[in-house]
Amino acid sequence: MEAYEKCGKDPSQALHCAQIKPDFLKISEHRISALQMERVSGAAMQELDDEGLGWFSRRLPWGSYGMLARASISAPNLGVALQRWCRHHGLIVDDISLKLTTTGDQAKLTITENADLKALREFCLVSVLRNFHGLACWLIDSRMVLQGAQFPFPAPEHQDVYSVLFPCPTVFEMGAASISFDAHYLALPLRRDESALQLMLTRALPLTVLQYRRDRLLVQRVRQALIAQPTDTHSAEDLATLLAMSSRTLHRQLKEEGASLQSLKDEVRRLRAQELLLRTERPIKQLAQATGFKNEKSFIRAFRGWTGLTPADYRRKGGF
Repeated sequence: MEAYEKCGKDPSQALHCAQIKPDFLKISEHRISALQMERVSGAAMQELDDEGLGWFSRRLPWGSYGMLARASISAPNLGVALQRWCRHHGLIVDDISLKLTTTGDQAKLTITENADLKALREFCLVSVLRNFHGLACWLIDSRMVLQGAQFPFPAPEHQDVYSVLFPCPTVFEMGAASISFDAHYLALPLRRDESALQLMLTRALPLTVLQYRRDRLLVQRVRQALIAQPTDTHSAEDLATLLAMSSRTLHRQLKEEGASLQSLKDEVRRLRAQELLLRTERPIKQLAQATGFKNEKSFIRAFRGWTGLTPADYRRKGGF
């Protein structure tokens, strides 16, 4: 309620709207639901006419973030849209700067603090990162798996909440606030238009709390896991654990993307086996292990099904 104190206003109406008793806030162990967070934040933003809720030295009038989203939605892909968001955010806020960078296969959004955010520092940095992540997921209609998050302040007493907001390795007292994710998401096309934006803006706040379930890069992530860790991905359960999801969810989401786990396994194993047969002299038994098969016989049987040849014949014919 620091935003109300900063403005010298009474938060009673916003708390009532969210069905939160004022005494409830006096106990640090208490938690509010996602719906209560949505309602109290929405009421406060409109009552204070500040979508920044007091984070910054000047107000962000109601509709500011909608304006930023509208300026980004015509971009050809997520990377361009997020670069626009960062640039335009700097036009309305001086206290922080947002920067999106890529290094190899990793993308990172970093917040530079240009002013003292005081008591609202944690609330501001966490919210801005969640706003960015939620909008990115919405624009491509996909979960965007985070690889890491870091914050410049010490771990707070409510540290357990961070695993919900940032389901990834999270560290504290580590330089500027940032989140990192697979850079391949940036190449995905946007799946939203103006009509979808208008509908989203009528209830945008859930994007800052709720996580998307569908991941449009899941097929690629499965391929990468199968390639990088063939001996640890024999079963759907092993692979799902590696990708931090249930095997049921894994199968369902792959089906939604028009793929199956078995077809991806076959594709990765076939390409790996063909490469090793042509580029090395390793025995067939070793190749079977290297491509994730439990024994030589199952490898030979699968390879014949893929190519019509045994591994030995394929090697002898040079792949033809």
